[in-house]
Amino acid sequence: MNIFVFDIETIPDVASGRRLYDLDGLSDEDTGKAMFHMREQKTGSEFLPLHLHRICAISVVLRHADKVQVWSLGEPDSGEAELVQRFFDGVDKFVPTLVSWNGGGFDLPVLHYRSLLHGIQAPRYWDNGSDDRDFKWNNYLSRYHERHTDLMDVLAGFQMRANAKLDEVATLLGFPGKMGMSGAHVWDAYQAGEIEGIRNYCESDVLNTFLVYQRFQLIRGRLTKAAYQKELDLLRSTLEQEDKPHFREFLEHWEPAPSS
Repeated sequence: MNIFVFDIETIPDVASGRRLYDLDGLSDEDTGKAMFHMREQKTGSEFLPLHLHRICAISVVLRHADKVQVWSLGEPDSGEAELVQRFFDGVDKFVPTLVSWNGGGFDLPVLHYRSLLHGIQAPRYWDNGSDDRDFKWNNYLSRYHERHTDLMDVLAGFQMRANAKLDEVATLLGFPGKMGMSGAHVWDAYQAGEIEGIRNYCESDVLNTFLVYQRFQLIRGRLTKAAYQKELDLLRSTLEQEDKPHFREFLEHWEPAPSS
């Protein structure tokens, strides 16, 4: 089975903001401020509606064959359309189990709107059984199917009031949790040209999600305790071999809780 853990980071879609709210002539920074202000006036929160999020990073952990790989799609200067295309190309190539934390409530709907905007085709992803009969009973779109496993949703028993933060669950289990940046600071970091920092932060999120997923596989009997430890050891070895600064930091903060 191919496991494809993913996370996205977003910034305001200032181009659409100008079009929708008649903000022509404003800089990106001022357009973003105006969008946040109007949203706060309307809802009490600056969090923009999902169709006004622009993707600036997509990071993944791919568990395939005997390897695990961690990377961010595209290059630091890749456009949004390329990032979204690469994501759906990966789905088409590997037909993986997608794993996320709140992917059903945020990441995937944003990807839907952005693929709609850019005209990106993803027939395998959107198949609900018309092309492949197996997808009728297990596809990427149904909340209760496993081809996309939203860990936050599943662990909360599909009850919104029971939702937990990835950072807190990961830390509870002895994993690093959030390090450095937070999602609330991505827009500021992007404007400062710190795209590498955003990509590194996004990679730390997918690493935490991957580790929590392995723990989930353990408690539902898909992994034995020995197999669970083997997955953790494989990831640790991979990060050590990669020897990137943010991977070294992740390893320094990783003190896995005993499996027993």
